[in-house]
Amino acid sequence: MKAEITPQEYEAFKTFLQDACGILLGDNKQYLVKSRLRRIMEENKLSTLGDLLDRVKRTGRSSLKEVVIDAMTTNETLWFRDNHPFRILQEKLLPEFGDRKSAQSLRIWSAACSTGQEPYSVAMIIEEFRRQRPGRLRDVKITATDISKSVLEVARRGEYEMIAIGRGLSPERQKQFFTPAMNGSWQIRPQIKSMVEFRELNLLERYMLGKFDIVMCRNVLIYFSAELKKDILTRIHATLNPGGYLILGASESLNGLPHLYEMVQCHPGIIYRKK
Repeated sequence: MKAEITPQEYEAFKTFLQDACGILLGDNKQYLVKSRLRRIMEENKLSTLGDLLDRVKRTGRSSLKEVVIDAMTTNETLWFRDNHPFRILQEKLLPEFGDRKSAQSLRIWSAACSTGQEPYSVAMIIEEFRRQRPGRLRDVKITATDISKSVLEVARRGEYEMIAIGRGLSPERQKQFFTPAMNGSWQIRPQIKSMVEFRELNLLERYMLGKFDIVMCRNVLIYFSAELKKDILTRIHATLNPGGYLILGASESLNGLPHLYEMVQCHPGIIYRKK
């Protein structure tokens, strides 16, 4: 990017990004835009952010639009992020669903799953539960979604370099659930990989995913406006089975939807049950 971003260009890009995927950029994130879009602009021989927006808006440039959205929405993640949700899953939710008479099946949605660490971490917890409680939760399906095609490709491969493996994954779980692959990377084992289905989804669009017992929508709502956040949480509510649970990120909370969810204190951690 050869030129500095003008206030007008930045406002126009903020509007474009919010309309395209709901993300609301702060007023002083020009440095983030420049760093994430620099390579794209160099490859397309564009000098200014205004030139990029003009190119994206032209008919037939949907592929460039997708690349720009990918660059702005892709975030680094790690295994068992924040820890508490996985402890709650292990100690409260899996035993609860496993003890229900009809609960041989369990459906979980991992929203904004990035490169797959969250849904695969959930699958590992479920596999450990099954080993401790044989015969329980035999039919488990995890649906993992993200808006980014590029991160979903990584997630579907289930192969990670050592630097990614080291971010939150214990040596014991690495040994149990991964096998060495080419060039020093690690491949997730088939019994974990087979639990997860990855699908492309924009959280602003209609959900055609079915019904779930647990929805994990963590560390993504912070990027949306209050109005869009409320809309997304209302539509997630419609995907939950009766008595199903919503798990949000550590810095996220429900506001203004007491008729849809009830708070469940887990000491530590909070989750929300569908009313």
